[in-house]
Amino acid sequence: MDYKMLINGRLVAGERMLDVINPATEEVFARVPHATEAHLDEAVAAAAAAQKIWARTTMAERRAVIEDLAAAIRANADDLARTITMEQGKPLPEAAGEVEWSQGYLLHTSTLQLPDRIIQDDAQFRIETRHKPLGVVGAIVAWNFPLLLACWKIGPALMAGNAIILKPAPTTPVTTLKLGEICARILPAGLVNILTDNNDLGPKMTTHPGIAKIGFTGSSQTGKRIMASAADTMKRVTLEMGGNDPTIVLPDVDVRATAEKVYGGAFFNAGQVCLAIKRAYVHDAIYDDFCDALADIARAAVVDDGLKQGTTVGPIQNKAQFEKVKGYLEDARTSGRIIAGGELRTGKGYFISPTIVRDVTDGQRIVDEEQFGPILPVIRFSDVNDVIARANASEYGLGGSVHSADLDKATEIAGQIDSGTIWVNQQLNIGPHIPMAGFKGSGLGVEQSVEGLAEYTQMQVLNVARG
Repeated sequence: MDYKMLINGRLVAGERMLDVINPATEEVFARVPHATEAHLDEAVAAAAAAQKIWARTTMAERRAVIEDLAAAIRANADDLARTITMEQGKPLPEAAGEVEWSQGYLLHTSTLQLPDRIIQDDAQFRIETRHKPLGVVGAIVAWNFPLLLACWKIGPALMAGNAIILKPAPTTPVTTLKLGEICARILPAGLVNILTDNNDLGPKMTTHPGIAKIGFTGSSQTGKRIMASAADTMKRVTLEMGGNDPTIVLPDVDVRATAEKVYGGAFFNAGQVCLAIKRAYVHDAIYDDFCDALADIARAAVVDDGLKQGTTVGPIQNKAQFEKVKGYLEDARTSGRIIAGGELRTGKGYFISPTIVRDVTDGQRIVDEEQFGPILPVIRFSDVNDVIARANASEYGLGGSVHSADLDKATEIAGQIDSGTIWVNQQLNIGPHIPMAGFKGSGLGVEQSVEGLAEYTQMQVLNVARG
């Protein structure tokens, strides 16, 4: 089936089309337009015109429009979830969860406020801060959560009074274009525009003088390029990038129950989650038992097409990532011992079984780099201060976790981890009311919550003399 882009409220075809592959079958299931620079210019002009009108709306008016968008997503939930599974690969229940989260994030964001703040109000001066819209926002999102990430950008951009141009990942554009069809029926023309490309439009967006901000979710390498290219036009940037999130498991835990938590935190969406556990540090006293428990859980996984009932782990989303993860598997075979998984399924599809690797340590690729796939290295430790230093010895700092029956001790250790989010006895507990930020190479700025909404505005100080 062929799809169209959204520009100025109209569904627009491209001069040529791009194939979209189902990662479970390696077959083409849709075709999308290839946007040109002229399409981008048209979208920027439409967004700029729409934003001037939208900026004069009240927060209540903006809230009503976003609530209508969330309701329309809910009405199309089954179709959107099935499309997510076909282009992204995740099991259908996870895709349905993504649709539900997308609605929830939009609805919560619609309730946020950025009120004026009075700094001084006396006989001499009235001084207050206000939040002004930036103008046109360019949003570039990754392929692991195509609908959710789009809504993460659309919600705060519109609530802050901006218009937005959204560019989905080339391997998962279809759900976003279906969202565009919904937006065309509900939103004012030009307020949301959606362009699809073959990884060639991003640099034009980040240097375009008509775009005031780039909101990006994706790899750290791409994020660094965006930051550099946005400098000449002094764009605001929010960068939510990669991670190599550690978990630290102390010897007083319930081994099986904690292994279940760690497995879930590592292998959700086939490990293709920025905040997923990427390396597990387990105390020497329980190391063997914990590895065995993880291996038992991993072997029980059902790896198959996400549309098939009972599937718990779908394919890697695209061929390039599949080849990258295969390279980490080869490293795991030489640097450690694979005790579960490691198999590549014969036939079509980018399938890799959940893989547990033991007897590895820091300094090896499988530990030091972000795998972004269904592989978990398990590293032995005996000294708490040493493992804190090892956990922090990374270019990343997105998330992490500590597991212990002693909450005070776990909380104390958690406070010493250099990451934007650190969980205790849990993983992946996120929400639209919780700020998301990263240390070091994992990001710049904040997503979600009122702090994330503020990222889509410019603070202005109004200073009035009364003398």
